[in-house]
Amino acid sequence: MKNVVITDRGPKPIGPYSQAIKANGFVYLSGQVALDPKTGEMAGTDIAQQTERVFENVKSILEAAGANLHHVVKTTVFLKDMNDFSAMNEVYARYFTAAPPARSTVQVSRLPKDALLEIEVIAAT
Repeated sequence: MKNVVITDRGPKPIGPYSQAIKANGFVYLSGQVALDPKTGEMAGTDIAQQTERVFENVKSILEAAGANLHHVVKTTVFLKDMNDFSAMNEVYARYFTAAPPARSTVQVSRLPKDALLEIEVIAAT
């Protein structure tokens, strides 16, 4: 059985997908970019600002699913430019201060709108 997770505190899906799906003790979040859920516009112009907005979106969606960042077991970070890794990682470390999840980070050639990164998350509930 799967349950769709939706919250106004996260960006509305811009296609045929859910913000997250809760199934079999896990929450699978769709990739999040730095869209401001109130305006629908990209928040921030640099990687640090965008990373922070992404994590605020992730936190809101996790909370709607009954979870939080401590439940995250895996993240995948898609960077537009691997040269942004250090600045992204600095913000990332503020959100995962103890027992950080497993992570993959890759550079991609294209992301939606003016996004500099996208992060997807899997959390255990």
